[in-house]
Amino acid sequence: MEAGFGTHLDWRAVGRVDEIPRLGARVVETRGGDVAVFRTADDRVFALFDRCPHKAGKLSQGIVHGSSVTCPLHAWVIGLGDGQAQAPDEGCARTVSVRVEDGRILLGLPA
Repeated sequence: MEAGFGTHLDWRAVGRVDEIPRLGARVVETRGGDVAVFRTADDRVFALFDRCPHKAGKLSQGIVHGSSVTCPLHAWVIGLGDGQAQAPDEGCARTVSVRVEDGRILLGLPA
């Protein structure tokens, strides 16, 4: 997610990439709710609010594959980059801006 016009993000360091297992996730508590931070097999990092758009399943407990995560409750497949549910399912998990600097993961959270 990119900051929109007039939106200021506070960048918060939440750990190192190597602290999250490949194809795994960790949960970060924020004022806006829990955020799941995912690491793919090729070391890309994504962040989504930890709620499936279907029945609010904890995406952090799902199975990461490619650049998607499968919700543990009803097997909805959610894109890590855009939060979109894969067809035929419909819905979107909220994305969180993320960047990696010198191996450190930073989340861009609304100020």
